[in-house]
Amino acid sequence: MSSGFQIKPKTAIQKSKTSSSPSSISPDLAVKPQPRPSDKLNPKTIDPFGDHSKAPSAFSAIYSKGGIPCRLVHGSVKHKLQWECLPETLPFDPLLITLAEGLRETKHPYTFVSKEGFKELLLVEDATEKAIPLLPRLVPVLKAALAHLNGEVFERGLNALVQLSAIVGPALNDQLKHLLTSISKRLMDKKFKEQITVALQKLEQYGGKESVAIIKSKIPTYCSISS
Repeated sequence: MSSGFQIKPKTAIQKSKTSSSPSSISPDLAVKPQPRPSDKLNPKTIDPFGDHSKAPSAFSAIYSKGGIPCRLVHGSVKHKLQWECLPETLPFDPLLITLAEGLRETKHPYTFVSKEGFKELLLVEDATEKAIPLLPRLVPVLKAALAHLNGEVFERGLNALVQLSAIVGPALNDQLKHLLTSISKRLMDKKFKEQITVALQKLEQYGGKESVAIIKSKIPTYCSISS
């Protein structure tokens, strides 16, 4: 004999409500949206509070905004720069300083553009007259490149210093002592010893006899090319 009382099974609706309860979902099981590769290229998706490394200099931002009047042209054998106008017509202030700041960059194309741009700008006919007034501002920038932990940055800074010395000559002597400390520290590294020795000889050649005493004051082991 069956009684009138029956146990009814839970309905599908009741199960759905139970399983969808917020308290029943484990935080570990929650699916988080994965960033898309294109998000890295979209400034709007970059988290301003995220862990982003600071740019080595302002050069990359200026270049990206079109503030550098030259662009990299990829060649089959070697790269070159294409200037928007003749370099002779460009003011050195602040372009030469900005290019010098770019020597601290470590990513392509900023490394090539800053290095080659600095060299080519110093090759214009009236570079000496334009560069000498900028020496008090150029030297701290070159010093930062020479003091950089990255060896390639140091090499670019050293080459740029020699290029600048070839153009301004003895006018660099008053500022030279500020640069030699960083250079002397790299002498301990056999990798740079020969390159530094050649650079110091060039600095003496372009700076004249007065530069010898300045170099020896910071690097006593230096042997003059005139001795």
